[in-house]
Amino acid sequence: IYIPLYFFGECFMFNIQLKKIRTEKKLKQSDVADALGITVRQYQRYESGEQTTTLVMLIKLADYFNVTLDHLVGREVNSNERKL
Repeated sequence: IYIPLYFFGECFMFNIQLKKIRTEKKLKQSDVADALGITVRQYQRYESGEQTTTLVMLIKLADYFNVTLDHLVGREVNSNERKL
């Protein structure tokens, strides 16, 4: 199950990418939740796709994982390919 994020008509698989980043860094869901000041259940909802998140929380997650927002939402586009 996933709930895609849509920005300007583009779909991003945020929850899939979120779990991938966390597991690559060998962190537990509780580690991330504690660092962000949210409950483990709330974090689980993000990863399972039960709930989307706010831009503020996306920024907090990106900062915590030390990744860009594009990477966090699975948007890896070459700058030459971007269309405005």
